[in-house]
Formats: sequence, C-alpha cells, structure tokens
Amino acid sequence: MSARPARRSVQPLTYVAVAICGMVLMAALLYWGVLHTRPATAQDYPIQGFDVSHHQQQIDWHRISPEKYRFVYLKATEGGDFKDRKFQDNWLAAHEQGFLVGAYHFYRLCRNGQVQAQNFIDSVPKQANSLPPVIDLEYDSNCINTYTREQLLHEIGVMHDALQQHYGKQPIFYISRNFYNIVLVNQFPQVPLWVREYQGKPALSGNPDWLFWQYSNRGQIPGIATPVDLNAFYGDEHDWQQFLKTNQIVEPSKNSVDTTP
Repeated sequence: MSARPARRSVQPLTYVAVAICGMVLMAALLYWGVLHTRPATAQDYPIQGFDVSHHQQQIDWHRISPEKYRFVYLKATEGGDFKDRKFQDNWLAAHEQGFLVGAYHFYRLCRNGQVQAQNFIDSVPKQANSLPPVIDLEYDSNCINTYTREQLLHEIGVMHDALQQHYGKQPIFYISRNFYNIVLVNQFPQVPLWVREYQGKPALSGNPDWLFWQYSNRGQIPGIATPVDLNAFYGDEHDWQQFLKTNQIVEPSKNSVDTTP
C-alpha cells in the first residue's frame, strides 16, 4: 500500500503576504471608488438641536423635550431694523422649558455691519448662560450688494467684533456653501462655522472644521406646526461639554418634561 503524500506546512510569512495584498487591494478599491465607505449622516452626531423664527408661528414649547434637543437657536433680527416678532416670546418660553438658547441675525449684504450689530444688541438680552450669537451669512436676493468683496468682509468683521465685545463670546457664522466658497474662504479662521448642507455631510473649500450642521429644513417636531430646521453639533458628549465650558455655559438641570403629543 502506498504511503499518503506528506502535507506541506504553510509558512507564516505566506499568511502575512496574503493579508498585506488584501489590504492593498481594499485601499485601491476605496481610492478608485469601486467600494464606498458609508457616508456620515446627521444621526452619527448625538447632540441635536433646531432653529426657528416667526415662520414657525406659535410654538408649544411644553411638548418639546430639551433632553432630545440639546440646543435651540431663535431668529432675533435682520438687517438694520427688522426684529422677529416671535423672538421675545420664544426666548422666554424656551428658557422656561429648560433649553440652551441662542439667537441669530440674518445679515443683509447691503447694510453696514455696525448698524446691524446694534439692531441685534438692542434686541437680544446679554445672559451669561446663553449660546454664542450667530451671524447668518448667505446670498440675499432682496438686498442688492454694492460692496466689493473686501468691503463686505470688513463690514462682516465690524459686526463680528461688536457682538464679541458686547456678549463676551466668540460669534458663530451660519453659512451656505456658495457664500463661504466665494466670499469667506480662508477668512476669519477663528470663527466657528454652522453649515447649511442638505445633500450630505458639509464639504467646503479648503475643508475647514465646522461646529454645527443644518442638515434638514423639513424636520417635524411635535409642538411645532410647520417644518423646522434640524441641526447637529460636530462632536460627542465630551466635545459638547467642552464647548459649553469654553463659553461659560451651564447646561440646565434635566427635569422631567411632558412631551405627550
């Protein structure tokens, strides 16, 4: 009877070589787009919030949970003289419900920065526990811009500096992708960005860091009758607490809230 052929032993180096080849192949497939990693979604970020204005009409704040929505921004002003008619009511009601609250200003490209800053300062209380002020920067068809890019950047800087001095907090720029890429790219590197992007994770020229992401303008929240803007904070719970600490904000104690529809 013939003997069975001896089994060849596979050398450990063979396994290493196969593993390396596999990793190289995987990297190549990802690079050339044959394979795709799962794109980031807003649900990947645990700290969620929303923003509203008079367009949301009467809000039933008692039906909205400050534990689910950790921050809310309210429209306060626009241009040199417009004041949102629902701001004061929303400001008081949101605070009473235990939300972390901030205010934003819609910047008019045809008005100077100092006048717009004063409109905001006259409208928004200076409260230590409020979120940093936000300047909403986007193209505006209702206001013809007569400034050069350099002049516009100067006026934006004037408003930024006035708000920072008055409130003692670093303002945030809310931006559209087009406005940033054409006007703001490589400017104001110290200013945190709040990016409007409904087609996926924010992608701006130069890939700057962003702080907030407005990922939908069609959100549904019990207590708000109209569609609402939804936002995510870029980071986890630790990052959020660090952001609050930097701005000397103490998160309200989490009391039980009736959110029954």
